[in-house]
Amino acid sequence: MKISNVEAQWRLTPKQAVALQQRLRKQVILRDQVGEVHTVAGTDVGFADNGKTVVAAVAVLDFPSLSLREVATARQACRFPYVPGLLSFRELPAVLAALEKLARAPDLVLCDGQGYAHPRRFGIACHLGVITGLPTIGVAKTRLLGEHPPLPDRRGAWVPLRDGGETIGAVLRSRQGVKPIYVSAGHKVSLARALDYVMACTTRFKLPETTRWAHRHASGLV
Repeated sequence: MKISNVEAQWRLTPKQAVALQQRLRKQVILRDQVGEVHTVAGTDVGFADNGKTVVAAVAVLDFPSLSLREVATARQACRFPYVPGLLSFRELPAVLAALEKLARAPDLVLCDGQGYAHPRRFGIACHLGVITGLPTIGVAKTRLLGEHPPLPDRRGAWVPLRDGGETIGAVLRSRQGVKPIYVSAGHKVSLARALDYVMACTTRFKLPETTRWAHRHASGLV
């Protein structure tokens, strides 16, 4: 798939990156604008060479069968420091390079990271969606911010994740007896629909199959 040149976004200071997030978040669409989903992709990023190299993987699965269709990876020099809340500026260049290697664009992307559940409501899933125009969902292993009520220990149970009185995402029990995952809208997908897709992509493990496949390739496990 072809992605428009956004190289200038990665030559920023952290202060400039925050300002860009605040501008781009106005382009985020939190309504469902997802067509028929026949393929769903997962993204994951690892680091090599003591953090000097970013390794990104995109795994594309058929939906709803979840059989693996295609994998693309990319390695790039890490050009942005680790700053909480600015993950996308560190990881997205390599993710975009991997996406460009795909034969065709996926119908939906599940990102390993936050979407709307972000201090500026513009996590990596939102950023990726705005850049590419693809429907995206944030699926994070840990909570970045927000509070929530107790979560029942039942597969598929979820409670709202709220910050300052606003629902920014959901805490989802994807598997009974394990810690939850944190789901939020990225771009062109509502929170309710995001939860449905995440559960549809999750089998007997905690993380969606999209994330699991992408992680294996980003970590060099296959």
